[in-house]
Amino acid sequence: MVLLVLLLELEFAAVALLFVLQPMAQRSAQDLAGLMVLSAQTWAELPPQTRPAFERELQAHYRLRLQPGLSPPPDTGLIHGFYIAYLEQALLQRIGHAVYFQRQTDAQGHVWLWTSIPAGGQQIGVGVDHSRIQTQPLRALLWGLLLTLPLAAWLALWWAQRISRPVVAMEQAAATLAQGNTPQRLTLAGPRELVSLAAHFNQMAGRIDALLQARTTLLAGVSHDLRTPLARIRLALELQRMQPTPERLDQIERDVQAMDRLIGDVLQLARGLQAQAPQDIVLLPWLQQRQHTHADWARAQATMLHVDCPADLHAWADTAALQRVVDNFLANAVRYAPGSVELRATAAPQPGWVRIAVLDRGPGIPAGQIDTVFEPFTRLDVARTPGQGAGSGLGLAIARQLAQQHGWPIGLQPREGGGLIAWVDVPQSAASIQT
Repeated sequence: MVLLVLLLELEFAAVALLFVLQPMAQRSAQDLAGLMVLSAQTWAELPPQTRPAFERELQAHYRLRLQPGLSPPPDTGLIHGFYIAYLEQALLQRIGHAVYFQRQTDAQGHVWLWTSIPAGGQQIGVGVDHSRIQTQPLRALLWGLLLTLPLAAWLALWWAQRISRPVVAMEQAAATLAQGNTPQRLTLAGPRELVSLAAHFNQMAGRIDALLQARTTLLAGVSHDLRTPLARIRLALELQRMQPTPERLDQIERDVQAMDRLIGDVLQLARGLQAQAPQDIVLLPWLQQRQHTHADWARAQATMLHVDCPADLHAWADTAALQRVVDNFLANAVRYAPGSVELRATAAPQPGWVRIAVLDRGPGIPAGQIDTVFEPFTRLDVARTPGQGAGSGLGLAIARQLAQQHGWPIGLQPREGGGLIAWVDVPQSAASIQT
């Protein structure tokens, strides 16, 4: 930053010198050269008795002196600066030959620059007070640098801290994350790029934190849910040794199947369902197929499945993922709300999207627990009795994971008149996703 300010200072000085000071100096040199020639010619034409008054007038108001009979100074190679060079060029244009200046110091210590101008058939020396043309551009530049360098240093320090503070905070948060701990969220302040980077880091840290919590929940839930069937199997084996019965073997088989389902659901939740390319789905026959698939189990649970969907309604979605979400909704409805269950597809509140919902007339879910039932191993039946708690508690968690993976809104809401509505919104076409 300091070097940049120095370069800018030099550039501004060069531009000012080239386009402002140089033209002004050339114009001033032309005016001064005209005044010197005019003064010499006027003095030569004046009567002798008036010349002293004219000389005093020139010295008092114009800081010029006249000295008749002064020989033209030779070219001694003395460099007087740019302004004197411009003045010599202006005099050359006016009198037709080159002139040079020489320095002289008077009794009072004033420095004068003298040259000789022909006028009235003689050489008349014209002296210019050096203070009249004395400029100090280098000193002005030096003072400008001295005044601006502290400001440049302060700005450089402020800018460096503004950039480095978010970077240092991000480095510390990354180190905390690398150690397996959850870092504090970064403040969204600083340059735009760092704000965007901090936002992405916070999002990543939040997802990692959620994954760690899900891992802990999965491990705790699997450990808890496996102990019960393992305890029943162990007890059944001991009883089977003492008195074998086919019923105990059937119970052991059912417990093994329950454990297998639980492990399958955990693996499904842990790795997610691999996304497939979306395709156009005609919803009415597709929903009727889901109805037919669950018909036998629904009848066994004294449940009637109904489909309500317009014949021309389409969806654009990953068929396997949507099937898993809808099947989880149906399984929960049949298990916890036997009776009449409706599978409905209508236009969603968002234009260009369709809402697929499973509606039941069961006991519903308390408003304060609607969000929590999407968490793994969450069951409303705390006792986990075999009748109500036959599920693994992962169905809605898997449904939410799949919906989030594909960008589908998903939710639960109470149904008017009692019951629950489980719904998911999917786009009607590929164009709906872009809009």
